[in-house]
Amino acid sequence: MATITAADVNKLRKQTGAGMMDCKKALQEAEGDFEKAVDILRKKGQKIAAKRADREAAEGCVLAGSKEGFGVVLSLNCETDFVAKNDSFVALTQSVLDLALANTFSSKEALLKADLNGMSVEEKLTEQTGVIGEKLEIGAFETLEAPYVATYIHAGNKLATLVGLTGEAEDAGRNVAMQAAAMNPVALNRDEVPQEVVERELEVGKDMARQEGKPEEMLDKIATGRLNKFYKENTLVEQEYIRDNKLTIAKYLDSEEKGLTVTGFKRVGLGV
Repeated sequence: MATITAADVNKLRKQTGAGMMDCKKALQEAEGDFEKAVDILRKKGQKIAAKRADREAAEGCVLAGSKEGFGVVLSLNCETDFVAKNDSFVALTQSVLDLALANTFSSKEALLKADLNGMSVEEKLTEQTGVIGEKLEIGAFETLEAPYVATYIHAGNKLATLVGLTGEAEDAGRNVAMQAAAMNPVALNRDEVPQEVVERELEVGKDMARQEGKPEEMLDKIATGRLNKFYKENTLVEQEYIRDNKLTIAKYLDSEEKGLTVTGFKRVGLGV
């Protein structure tokens, strides 16, 4: 039987993140062959992943980043908040985010197939499922392209946003990204509100007016007025700026730099 040293066990632990005893057992089973030991741990992860496939991964870590007009916001999901707050789990999320940014991946499928330290992201998540003992998966994955992309990550890593601007404005971009996080707009502007949402708001507006005893011939006008209020409260550019409610987001950006506007935004949150 091959001699397994503490240095061998530690080397395997650092590469895989598995526990010391799991690493020792894998090396013993592999008779000291390091690569075989890695495969043993990976197979263990696959077995655990299969057993936990039907579990709900509702907790996790949400991070955002950007470079040269390209931004990514994603969530790496797990089963418990305890794991989500672990430094190594946050670091894993960051490494996946960095990979997506470095390669400007536009889809989750491409990211899952990409190489992360010698194995695909998908394989890495399976491996770490074996290490951690919880189901891991990339939940949300959103990207944004614009002349400048600002980011905001809320404390606790449960919520993050991207905001695209027509020009570079770091402070203003971060402020609007914070606005998108706090106020959760349904769309960038009124033209981008889904038609089914508009129709629902008009119908609700008419029903409310009817219940208030308003004349039938006035219902459409009243509902339209309430729809306009909905736009002001729920579209990013028309929302009141949370730091100065005398300004809308559109007017705030224009006051910071003439002609500066928002081109788009993405918001990812876990339970928020």
